[in-house]
Amino acid sequence: MPDRLMLLDTASLYFRAFYGVPDTIRRSDGTPVNAVRGLLDMIARLTTDYGPTHLIACWDDDWRPQWRVDLLPSYKSHRVAEVIVGASDVEVVPDALEAQLPMIRRVLDLAGIAVVGAAEHEADDVVGTYASHAALPVDVVTGDRDLFQVVDDARQVRVIYTARGMRNLEVITEIVVVGKYRVLPQQYADYATLRGDASDGLPGVAGIGEKTAASLLKQYGTLERLLEAAADPGSGLSASVGSKLAAAAEYLKVAPAVVNLVRDLELPTLEESGAQLRAVAGEPRAELQRLATEWNLGGSVTRLLEALDRHS
Repeated sequence: MPDRLMLLDTASLYFRAFYGVPDTIRRSDGTPVNAVRGLLDMIARLTTDYGPTHLIACWDDDWRPQWRVDLLPSYKSHRVAEVIVGASDVEVVPDALEAQLPMIRRVLDLAGIAVVGAAEHEADDVVGTYASHAALPVDVVTGDRDLFQVVDDARQVRVIYTARGMRNLEVITEIVVVGKYRVLPQQYADYATLRGDASDGLPGVAGIGEKTAASLLKQYGTLERLLEAAADPGSGLSASVGSKLAAAAEYLKVAPAVVNLVRDLELPTLEESGAQLRAVAGEPRAELQRLATEWNLGGSVTRLLEALDRHS
């Protein structure tokens, strides 16, 4: 089996598991375990179907970094709730999911699955760094379109897109990105900046939608070159587009730094992180099997162990 790295956008997956598996599934103390079960089944299926030799569960150490909010206050603002007047903003994570995160971390640790986050950065940035520098082919598993910007056919980096569910996974390559959006993956961040993205609180440029954004990037290549053309009266850029860009000048100064992934984080190497998949043996296996019963994880642990056994 040729070496291949799989990077999980872990929060994307456990949110999907939480909402996709009934929360009536609980352990004896009443704590739901639906997200734990669902995530383990996802990992078992992904490792079986796509055959990675290395796997990293990329973690949100900071789901809404302050430096991004300082640049663009609307960034993910719709996902925030003011719980107590005067208190810090927090992401709206259901209590029933919050209670499962320590269990998820515990099970991943026992299974020998590397979990990597970075202070003041999102899991997307961890994905961006590993995907940009890995010597291996890479599969990025996510339901987040932002990560389409890492797709790179030449380096064999693709996205396994979960938006339509685990039964309808879509492999995103360059031709798929172009077919969907009429831009190249390396243009996707500029495209999202121009057209906006309500899911991330990006207002976009008023009056510039998907078709216009794609057309402008086809003509000028990058947002930077487009803005250079807007500043040059002799460039031939239409006055209408120029005025729209001018009206959004302050937003366009800061948005690229918010939208583009960080690709140069100092992260553990694949060897240092323990990313290579292997069968679980000894005390960790016994503990996983014990927790499967104690936490009412059903066959999820068994399916994960069987999937990992194939890598022994």
